[in-house]
Parts: sequence; C-alpha cells; structure tokens
Amino acid sequence: MRVRPGRRRPAGPDSALTTATPSPNGSLSDLVEASGIRRVDVVAWRDLDDPEAGGSEIHAHEVLSRWAAAGVDVRLWTSRVDGAAREVERSGYSVTRAAGRYAVFPRTALRGLSGRIGSGDGVVEIWNGMPFLSPLWSRRPRLVFLHHVHAEMWQMVLSRALARVGHTVEHAVAPPFYRHQPIVTLSESSKLEIVERLGFSPDQISVASPGIDPRFSLGGTKAPEPLVVTVGRLVPVKRFGWFIDAMTKLRAEYPDLQAVVVGEGYERPALEAQVRAAGAGGWLSLPGRLGDQELVDLYRRAWLVVSTSVREGWGMTLTEAGACGTPAVATRIAGHEDAVSHGSSGLLVDTMDDVVTAAAAILSDDQLRARLGDGALRTAERFTWDRTASVSFGVLAAEAARAPRRRAG
Repeated sequence: MRVRPGRRRPAGPDSALTTATPSPNGSLSDLVEASGIRRVDVVAWRDLDDPEAGGSEIHAHEVLSRWAAAGVDVRLWTSRVDGAAREVERSGYSVTRAAGRYAVFPRTALRGLSGRIGSGDGVVEIWNGMPFLSPLWSRRPRLVFLHHVHAEMWQMVLSRALARVGHTVEHAVAPPFYRHQPIVTLSESSKLEIVERLGFSPDQISVASPGIDPRFSLGGTKAPEPLVVTVGRLVPVKRFGWFIDAMTKLRAEYPDLQAVVVGEGYERPALEAQVRAAGAGGWLSLPGRLGDQELVDLYRRAWLVVSTSVREGWGMTLTEAGACGTPAVATRIAGHEDAVSHGSSGLLVDTMDDVVTAAAAILSDDQLRARLGDGALRTAERFTWDRTASVSFGVLAAEAARAPRRRAG
C-alpha cells in the first residue's frame, strides 16, 4: 500500500469539530429564536423517498427535521417520486415534489422568480452536481450545502456530450454566481477540494460533519468467520466492481470469507453478472436495501467495512460502522480522509490491490483489528446530528444578521 502525505489544507480551522461551532451554552432552539428566522425554503434534487436517495438525502432529512423541531417552518422543494404523493409532511417539515427529475431545476428557478419559493426568511440550496442557481432568483439570506465536487462522476453516468455540459456548469458557469455565498460542506478534505477545483474562498466555506444516529452502537457479537461489508447505492461512483474483485482475491486466502453488498441501484444487473462470472454467488450476496435494525446488526457482526468509492463528501457508512466498533478500509479521497483516521480507525488505500492488502492485514491480525475497531468507536463518538444541525443553522443565521448591514451600507 502506498501512503501519501497529507494534503495542504486551506487557511482556517483544521478540525471539523471547530469550524463554525455554535455557542456551547445555547441550544438550537435558542439560536433559532435569536436569529429571527422563522420560515425557510430548501431546494434539492431528490428527497428521502426517492428510490435513489443516498447520503445527501439522509443528511437533509436529519438537519431539516431538527430545524423544524427547533421552531423553523421548513418546506423542501424537490423532484417527483413515481407513485408518491406530491405533498407530504415528514418529521415536522413539509415536502413539495413539484417537477420531474431534470425539469426540477428550471421549474424551481421560475418559482423563485415568481416569489412562490424564497419569500420567507431564508433559502437553502442543496447543490448536488447541477446547481439551482439560487443567487439569481433569491435575495433572501442564503445557504448552500455542497457536499463534494462531482468531477469525473459526470463521465461515469452521462454520455460524453452531456458529461461535458455538466462538468462545464459545475466548474465554470456556476461558481461565479456563488463567490459571496456561504457554503457548508461535510469535511475539511472536501473543503480543500472545493477551494482548489471550483475556486471558492476558504473563508466562505464552513464544515459541519455528518452525525451518526444513536441506533448505530456496540452490541451483539462478531461473526465467527471473516465477514466484510460495503454499503451504498449501486451506481458507478461507488465502484463496487472493485469490491467484488478484491473479495474474490481475498477468498483464495480466506476460504470461509463472507461478503455483503448492501444497497439498491441501476448497476445491480452488472454487479450480479460479475458475481456469477467470479463464481462467488455462494458467499458474496447483494441483499438490496436493509431495514434499520438489519443494517445495525450487520455492522456489528462485520469484521470490516469497505468503501471503494471514487467521490464522497464524507463516507457516512464508515462512521456508522465505526459506531458499532467495526474498522474501515476506504479509498483515499476527499471525505474519506476525514471519516477515517488512517492507522487509527481504519486504513486508506489508493488501488484495488491496496484494498486486498489492507483488508488481509486487518482480517489476519486480531490485535490490529481490535485496535482499529476501538479507534473507529472513539472517532464515531465525536459526531452527532444535533451538532450538524446547529452548526449549519448558525451559518444561515450569521448570513441573515449580515443582510441588514448590507442593505444599510
């Protein structure tokens, strides 16, 4: 395994726990009360009920439900879900599914220009690849959640022509509109990448790391034989083909190895074909989505969790598993570099062969596995959704406080 030196970080706090931290003496409700923010519109590509919902949608739900509980009237505007209601109430906030998967971007802008969206005390844009360009249609205090740069993801999921359009919009067209826009991202490594690739100022970007649901905790016992787990949407960016190849190589050394790919997505047929071609159907399974408790039980039984993703803002599955005492092997990318403490809570790798080498090292060494598992547990204890919601709202509240001074100037 090649171990690369740490990358230079932008100026400012170098810990996700110290960036834009709210006052320790006040609750989120106190912050909301003092801010004067009572109604917020949020625009996002997908919501939690979408079949392709992932970490971004979970993050939005956890944050918005806490804002709502603290007294904010929150409305989420997003794309339609086939067979689902256009208007729903969820955990205290409302959801309006107003347009199709791609029409949601121009339709949202038109609603913003007409005043139907953005007439409250603030606007939050979740920039997930394609932006909504909220600075063009909203003059209210604004906040942008930008989890990571999509970069080569465009080429992985779109035709060459459309990928070129997406890349150009993300890297050249959109950034100038957001130069003075407060942005919240998930990790210091993602912040560095956003600064370097999109040209934003470090000063406009705050870090609010994702939390971990309390259900992810120690319990049960580890599987009697090696069990390796990976979790995520079955889409190209996750590179589950790497995982299948790596597990196939490991199986030659560990004949009792069991492996599980948890999740659903349009790459399922290709991945199932890869499993069949490798003759791995008897020990490598793709059970689809699991229920909450099923996933917790699997994390607790696993010896190791793996992420082979090419792009992540964080790596929520890694810290969820860590809260269950399970160490990680993960690709060395922005996001993972904060979710996994190399050598302490897991190992970061660069190639598919590195995945094999690192996983073998952990599976074969009981002491190393126990030490990394303890480190993963200690790392996970730092992250709560309450803190994520408070830090994020604090950024919006600070922007709202600046708005009157700008008008007076």
